[in-house]
Amino acid sequence: MLSTETLWFAIVAAVFAAYAVLDGFVFGAGILYLFVARTDAERQLVLKAIGPVWKGNEVWLVAGGGLLFLAFPKAFAAGFSGFYLALNLVLWCVILRGVSIAVRSHLGNPLWRTFWDAIFAWSSLLLALIFGVALGNLIRGVPLSSDGQFFAALWTTFTPGPTPGILDWFTVIVGMLVVAMLAVHGANYLEVKTDGAVGIRARHFADIGEWVALLLGIAATGALPFVQPVLWDSYVAHPFGSVLPLAAACLLLTAWYCRRFGWHGAVFLSWSLFILVGLGSIAWGMFPNLLLATGDPSYSLTIHNSAASPDGLRLGLIWLPIGISLVIAYTVWVYLSFRGKVERFLSEENYE
Repeated sequence: MLSTETLWFAIVAAVFAAYAVLDGFVFGAGILYLFVARTDAERQLVLKAIGPVWKGNEVWLVAGGGLLFLAFPKAFAAGFSGFYLALNLVLWCVILRGVSIAVRSHLGNPLWRTFWDAIFAWSSLLLALIFGVALGNLIRGVPLSSDGQFFAALWTTFTPGPTPGILDWFTVIVGMLVVAMLAVHGANYLEVKTDGAVGIRARHFADIGEWVALLLGIAATGALPFVQPVLWDSYVAHPFGSVLPLAAACLLLTAWYCRRFGWHGAVFLSWSLFILVGLGSIAWGMFPNLLLATGDPSYSLTIHNSAASPDGLRLGLIWLPIGISLVIAYTVWVYLSFRGKVERFLSEENYE
């Protein structure tokens, strides 16, 4: 039977993975925004494709942070203080992304719209890169001290070690991998939601991005035994988890196969599940660790030494189904309400 701590680890991981899938294609659409949409009409088309859903997607990030604080407050405190600079950058990028979407059409001046279009694209790229580098830090580990706290400089020797910085060659590779994967995710979404030149260009970037993501993924996976052997040891100790990376590989092949036949919806679904299962593979390898220590392994924060009280965890499980059901219901309702091609909605309403 699963312990309460294990159950909460799975819940928190699942919520953050859901956020990566749902808001990931918005990041991807932003990364490709200036390339797939070259006229003002095309850029409005991309914004209308993500407009109804991007705010709701961010609820999953807030929910993940709240659940992490509820279940594992010590890990929450260590991570948020140690990654203080990165979190401030995330906050500013989220603000700028929202502002750029909201105000870019307030004036008809081309310079005004070009400025906010660039802000939207760059903030989307930086968000994807920051989250990717943060994931690389979680995999590699952080310089935790005996009191469960850490401070990581932006970079030190640019190599993993007992006292690494936020940036090193491994975390940069993971950051670029996440950017490539989310760019493909956004391109797949735009293929589903748009027709014409935007969809054709998105298909072109998706074709290129898949190969870039594959090469970066091979490089990151090949480096894992040297950077963080704990993940490999977890799979050796619990080989059943090998089903997850095998499933991810099958989903990647499925996405490629469906793209050949122009099944855009199946491609988007396969790639979404590929991201979801890929993050599940990382969670399986890290379990039961939440923050790995790069120095003394005994300093690592696990689900056992950073969990809230048993009574608090059990009480949280009572209220969780109510809150998460509301989030899921809203998400499903929004996506069902705005299903179909964006052009249909442009013809029914005036967005100018």
